[in-house]
Amino acid sequence: MSGLNWQKSSFSGQAANCIHIAAADDGTIKLVESDSPDVIVTTTPEKLKAFILGIKAGEFDHFAEEPTTPEA
Repeated sequence: MSGLNWQKSSFSGQAANCIHIAAADDGTIKLVESDSPDVIVTTTPEKLKAFILGIKAGEFDHFAEEPTTPEA
């Protein structure tokens, strides 16, 4: 995570589940989770904005729901 000015999400507590974000010199946005610091996700500001708006609109809520099992 060196070489970039990483900022921790204000929603992250003191636990290890933290998201860090940094703006790169090439205009891209870098995201990393503290549990996997070697895995860096690269995106554009426009795509990150669309993703955040989708989260706020509930577009991904179904991924967090418990799967239903068919009744026997």
